[in-house]
Amino acid sequence: MNYHIIPVTDFMQNCTILWCEQSKDAAIVDPGGDAQSLVAYIEQQQLTVRKILLTHAHIDHAGATAELAAKFDCPIEGPHQDDKFWIDALPQQSQMFGFPKVDGFSPTRWLNQGDEITVGQHTLEVRHCPGHTPGHVVFVDQAAKFAIVGDVIFKNSIGRTDFPKGDHATLINAIKQQILSLPDDMTLLPGHGPTTTVARERQNNPYIR
Repeated sequence: MNYHIIPVTDFMQNCTILWCEQSKDAAIVDPGGDAQSLVAYIEQQQLTVRKILLTHAHIDHAGATAELAAKFDCPIEGPHQDDKFWIDALPQQSQMFGFPKVDGFSPTRWLNQGDEITVGQHTLEVRHCPGHTPGHVVFVDQAAKFAIVGDVIFKNSIGRTDFPKGDHATLINAIKQQILSLPDDMTLLPGHGPTTTVARERQNNPYIR
C-alpha cells in the first residue's frame, strides 16, 4: 500500500491518500478541506478513488467529504456511529471555525471494531478508539506496518478531550489497548504533525508513559 499525506485547511490536518500500486485503486482518508489540492494530486497520480474513509467527524477531518464523494461518485466509510452527532453538526462546525459552507452527508457504512476495509489488493483493519470523539476509529495496515490514527495520538502528545462527549480516561485506555498493542515498528500517521512510531511514543510520550 502506498500513501501520501497532504496537509489541508488552516488547521494543517493530515489528509492521507492511500492507493494500491497494482490496481491504482485509492481511498481518501479524512478530507478536511482544500478539495482542489486533493483532486489535483489524485489526477496527477492517475488514481481511481473507490472510497472515502473517516477517522472521526470533526470539521477539519470531514469538511470536504460530501464534495469529494460527489466528485468521485464513491461511498463514505466511517467513522463509528457514535460520531453521528458530529456529522449532523458539520454546518455549525463550519460556521464556528470559519470554514467554507459544507454539505451534509450520511456514511455509506458505519465502522466497528474488527471491521476490514479493502483498497485494491490491500486490507485495513479497523480499531475503535474513543475518547477524542466517541466514534473515532483508526485504520491499520499490518502488512505495510502503518496506522492512520487521526487525533487519538500525536508525536509526544494525545488528542484533546474537552470537546462534547470527549473523555480523557477513555482516550488513554483506547491508546493502551488499541495503539500500544501494535508492533513497536508500526509507523503512526497522526491527524496533525509528523509521523511517529509505537516504540517512540511508548518511550517518550509523557501522557502515556
